[in-house]
Amino acid sequence: MSKERHIGNGLPGDRARSGFAVYEMARIIIPGFYFSALTLTLYWAYFWEYFGIPISGAPLWIVFVLITLVIGLTMYAKETPKRRKAFQENQPSRYLSNKARLMKDFPLLNDSDARMVYFYILNNYMPASFHEKVFYFGTIYHVMIQIRRTSFWFAILSSILILYQFSVGYELFLLQSLILFTAGIWLVYLLNVQYNKADRKMQENYRDQIFWLQMHDDTVELILRRWSSQPAI
Repeated sequence: MSKERHIGNGLPGDRARSGFAVYEMARIIIPGFYFSALTLTLYWAYFWEYFGIPISGAPLWIVFVLITLVIGLTMYAKETPKRRKAFQENQPSRYLSNKARLMKDFPLLNDSDARMVYFYILNNYMPASFHEKVFYFGTIYHVMIQIRRTSFWFAILSSILILYQFSVGYELFLLQSLILFTAGIWLVYLLNVQYNKADRKMQENYRDQIFWLQMHDDTVELILRRWSSQPAI
């Protein structure tokens, strides 16, 4: 039995796939639910005086669920958190690209091929704990960034509404609900920025994987050379 097959069997791939759907659903449902909850709270704090919702009870909650799914899927599809510096820096695939560049008589490894080789190593060689951390901290990172951005825009909107109400002569006691909502959302946003564990954990996760690649240099080089010998698809 080859070394690759021996190492690969029973390691992260098959066992971690069972949790993949759960993590991906969390990336959709949690940000979508947060957006829907803030929308409903802002309506109760301000807009209910001006606009009446013609539905209530079960139909209202059906609409709430639909908005949660639509907004969650929209945020999921945009994948804007992946453009952040904390996600882009120190990726293990970049380590593989640099490794290939230093190998004698080896073709350059572009970003797409480097990611392909990286995921092959992650799925077939790295311990299951690494695979689980990729899913878990990737989900936490995605959810926290979406919560931060949603909080920011709701805080801006509610702050504008307060300033508008003051400008037209509303007194402070008439805006208590809106002010409490705005203060709470700003607090969530500022705490998310101040205690930014999501970014730190993503970088720690990357560094752990790069350290594993460094400690298994012979295996990594063997896989890279085997990849380079494969015919182009």
